[in-house]
Amino acid sequence: MLERFRQFFTNLWAPLGNLLLRLGVSPNAVTLVGTLGVCAGALIFFPQGLLLAGVLVITAFVFSDMLDGYMARTSGQTSPFGAFLDSTLDRIGDAAIFGGLAMYYVGPGDNSWWTALAIYCLTMGAVTSYARARAESVGMQAKVGIAERSDRLVSILVMTGLADLLRILGVNDKVMWLIPITLALLAVASTITVIQRILVVRKQALALPPAE
Repeated sequence: MLERFRQFFTNLWAPLGNLLLRLGVSPNAVTLVGTLGVCAGALIFFPQGLLLAGVLVITAFVFSDMLDGYMARTSGQTSPFGAFLDSTLDRIGDAAIFGGLAMYYVGPGDNSWWTALAIYCLTMGAVTSYARARAESVGMQAKVGIAERSDRLVSILVMTGLADLLRILGVNDKVMWLIPITLALLAVASTITVIQRILVVRKQALALPPAE
């Protein structure tokens, strides 16, 4: 759903991408720095209960996912390794966000159920991406599902930041329920997405001619 806004944000960050290219910065360097920033925002701030601060730091770096792609295309530096590095580091960043939330619920959030829910979202997010990658590795397609990566990230970051902002402004602490509710919805959506991808690959496999 949110992929339709990718071009808008790419155009928005294009001037910065052009500046970095003129300074000799490589797209792979932007990918690495962006991932380190996301991990720092999630794993330093979330466990301390500084959820809004963590979301702001993560948001500042998460756009590197669009910036590095633009830089690679503009400079002609696209390569299989660049695509591999980008995809691999994306998984690390995603894990840091949900892992940071799990650490929050182990610490200040103090709720083992929500800890388990965050870990489940972390796991299913990885499985969702793996299912697509594995399908493509055997010559099939699995780009289907109701929970794409961008949808999952935007949902959890917006709701986490909003909940903590309302708490800081003095609204009832019950607003913090926005986070576990979002996690629960993402858990369901990710599970459905994995099932959808398994079924679509099964359908393609059944359509293949029988092996000799």
